[in-house]
Amino acid sequence: MELVDPTYEEDAVLHLVAARPASLEGRIVGLLSNGKAGVDPFLDHVEQIVRRRWRVAEVVRRTKPNYSAPAPAELITELVGWDAVLTGVGD
Repeated sequence: MELVDPTYEEDAVLHLVAARPASLEGRIVGLLSNGKAGVDPFLDHVEQIVRRRWRVAEVVRRTKPNYSAPAPAELITELVGWDAVLTGVGD
């Protein structure tokens, strides 16, 4: 898997991919919205799926304050504590 960062930086930063959990059952899954219109219905559906199909313990939902900017450091610090993060982009 290759991660692509759309932000412009003079010095590119190498990102490591976290290990994929064997199961989501009993885990904390975060749903991160970019805040654009249309993403909430999509993430509502995703939340239903992860709750029913994968029986997660908790779903945490957060929204970036600015859809075109990277998530703020406080948000990144919070999501590091989750077992998995899914993000949605809407328009």
